[in-house]
Amino acid sequence: MRIWGTVLVIGILCGLAFSQTETAADLAARAKSAPLDHQPELYIRAAWHEEKWIAQLYNDGKSDEAAAALKDLVSYADSAADTATRSHKRIKNTEIDLRKISEKLRDLKRTLNFEDQPAVQAASDHLENLRTNLLSLMFGKEKK
Repeated sequence: MRIWGTVLVIGILCGLAFSQTETAADLAARAKSAPLDHQPELYIRAAWHEEKWIAQLYNDGKSDEAAAALKDLVSYADSAADTATRSHKRIKNTEIDLRKISEKLRDLKRTLNFEDQPAVQAASDHLENLRTNLLSLMFGKEKK
């Protein structure tokens, strides 16, 4: 009987955890008040939320809202790269996530109208530039 009670409690707690989804803006607000070494992860999570939201907006034909969300994604990615660089924490994970988000944006670009493609391509290129800077930080030669 104790086992079933424990399983029930765990199930309820898991259900509550998954029902409380955070938006990208919530994650970014949490990141601003979080310690510096935790900020890159929160900003990357916000960027992932925006990437999913952007794909949904473009699929629904809401190009203007998607363009605004794309700007937010770039802002979150900038913040993630900046805080990873300043804290010297989660640099590798941030670089990997930026690469994956950039790939998703390139894939999304191929499905869009010609008019919507340049903004998505520019965002993807910007994320690649951030990623290159993080790679240089990780593997670049140190100045003597």
